[in-house]
Amino acid sequence: MTKDWNTNIYCLIGDPIEKSLSPKIHNYIFEANNINSVYVCFNINAKDLKSTLDSFKILGIEGFNVTIPHKIKIMSYLDEIDDEARYLGAVNTVKNVGGRFIGYNTDGLGFIKSLEDRNIDIINKDILILGAGGASHAISTKLALEGVNKIIILNRTLSKGKKLASEIHEKFDNVKLECDTLDNFYKYLDIDMIVNCTTIGMYPDIDSSPVDLSMFNNDIIVYDIVYKPIKTKLLHMAERMGMETIEGIDMLINQGLLSQKIWFNYEIDNLFKDVDELKKLLI
Repeated sequence: MTKDWNTNIYCLIGDPIEKSLSPKIHNYIFEANNINSVYVCFNINAKDLKSTLDSFKILGIEGFNVTIPHKIKIMSYLDEIDDEARYLGAVNTVKNVGGRFIGYNTDGLGFIKSLEDRNIDIINKDILILGAGGASHAISTKLALEGVNKIIILNRTLSKGKKLASEIHEKFDNVKLECDTLDNFYKYLDIDMIVNCTTIGMYPDIDSSPVDLSMFNNDIIVYDIVYKPIKTKLLHMAERMGMETIEGIDMLINQGLLSQKIWFNYEIDNLFKDVDELKKLLI
């Protein structure tokens, strides 16, 4: 579709945003649905976050996604926050409604959808979460809501991990919670799933892994929400050990589709037969 004066702008803000696949996903959906819009990326430093949102309002940006490291801080600058996003403790999608920016979260639903696509049952399971940032907030809270037995949060800064664990405990006193530093992962080997919510292994740091998988049993599921590269060092190690793996691209696509639903108020479940259809365009 030819872009003109009436083309609406959607975007991603974060730091860093190089190698992001979000423009490919959203621009493909725009083209497939004959929507006169374009999706771009902006690398925004944390100190410029508020002024960026002020500028977006002046420019009439219709909606945008939020990635590392702004998913929590941005909540302070929005006009309204959806109940789900407030409950999950982070925002990754913003919609412009009459000049007011409303924050939503599609990370939690996108994560759970990727598990459902594989018929993975997490009820009463023990989950090891690596990291305590915005994505970890959403995913950990969503897992608690879905009925896991135990959540173990490991973070490089222990105080951030403890804060997240405390917030989840206030909402779900029936879920067991433990917290420790990332270096002490070897104390928590008896788990059903690992979810990496850190940036360790993300481009350009592609030769790093947050944990040594050789210490775990090979019947666990390893989920790395990093999608730059598609297959991180953590996932390569997991595959060599015969573990079931899930790539971050699955969650990215799911949360992207959910963002589109928020922006345009329409159902697009039937746009793709499954996540793999869009995945082929990105790998």
